[in-house]
Amino acid sequence: MKKPNYYLQITQTLNRLYKSHPSYSIGRHISTALDGELWSITDKEFLDSLLKYEVGLGMDIDHSDDEIEAIIKDGMNLNVIFLNEEEED
Repeated sequence: MKKPNYYLQITQTLNRLYKSHPSYSIGRHISTALDGELWSITDKEFLDSLLKYEVGLGMDIDHSDDEIEAIIKDGMNLNVIFLNEEEED
């Protein structure tokens, strides 16, 4: 039985990600898929992480950088939002 070529499968997956999300950098794809785990993983684990990321990305809605920034700012101000809601009650 032939051993799987994970390197080839990783590059094919990255190519599909580039085609489906050309505005995302390769670094963004890799860092999001691996969540900081880079040095200690095997090629198979790398491929598995990329594939899971690809599936999740396919279910996600595209947001502009401005929208993402607004979401992050809102998340950082949750305590203010909750305080305002409590005051209204």
